[in-house]
Amino acid sequence: VGGLLVFDITNRRSFEHVKDWLEEAKMHVQPFQIVFLLVGHKCDLVSQREVTREEAEKLSSDCGMKYIETSAKDATNVEESFTILTRDIYELVKNGEISIQDGWEGVKSDDCSLGAVLGAC
Repeated sequence: VGGLLVFDITNRRSFEHVKDWLEEAKMHVQPFQIVFLLVGHKCDLVSQREVTREEAEKLSSDCGMKYIETSAKDATNVEESFTILTRDIYELVKNGEISIQDGWEGVKSDDCSLGAVLGAC
């Protein structure tokens, strides 16, 4: 249902592969819809940055996903990344934009764990 597309903001080549990764991921989940969050990691390495926030935000907008920058080193936005993705998935399921289907190993309609994470159960 959801995925993080993570690239290294200190490595332009990783950023240039994001569209390829997105298309590959979509191929593997068809016919199901998946929600992605673009994550630029290593935001603590400011002096080594090769990809600007503006470039990443434009790409995420062009691809229909949100963008966040993280740092595992100092825990910047790591938890927030998963919270954003989980909330977006929950809202789409709640609004019927992502349907729960038999045989799908994602979120089950009788499974309250996603809602519990978001305080909805």
